[in-house]
Amino acid sequence: MDVPIYYTRAEYIETDTGNKVSRRATIAGPQNIILGGKTIISSGAIIRGDLRRTGPGHAVVISLGRYCLIGEGCVMRPPYKTYRGNFNYYPMKIGDHVHIGANTIVEAATIGNHVEIGKNCVIGKFTIIKDCAKIADNTMIPPNTVIPALSLFAGSPGRFVEDLPESTQEMVEAQTKQYYTRFQPLPSER
Repeated sequence: MDVPIYYTRAEYIETDTGNKVSRRATIAGPQNIILGGKTIISSGAIIRGDLRRTGPGHAVVISLGRYCLIGEGCVMRPPYKTYRGNFNYYPMKIGDHVHIGANTIVEAATIGNHVEIGKNCVIGKFTIIKDCAKIADNTMIPPNTVIPALSLFAGSPGRFVEDLPESTQEMVEAQTKQYYTRFQPLPSER
């Protein structure tokens, strides 16, 4: 039997699609952020949808898939670079079943599906993390790194450690779904 992880209803806003967003999280530029559903954004997390290319209209800055878990104190901001004298932000796309640990800073371009990123990591600008990869706690991934599918990276700077088993996809999916199921309002508030 899984032990529930309780939260107070006052702290989390639940959307129609089952996203649970802490009122203590900072969601800047929410019109430019897409949440896929059943995503949990913990307290203290900062998601910067306000940092976007200049120009009229809405632009998707950060898109998260389903069953994403954004840990406490995470900072997610789109990668940026200066090209021909113009400073620009680029969109960040994150797949399904992605778990990002507490106090991790993410400026990746793309994170695939079934990816686990540990606590206290720094994911450099324009990093591409392929499906089913894992980044160990306290890892610093330099900008423009490509993390291959089914690989474990650790260290500072992050380096390849080992290949992950083929079962990684099922394991990560089970973990994120389990966490979401366990994440319940306090029984006294039902």
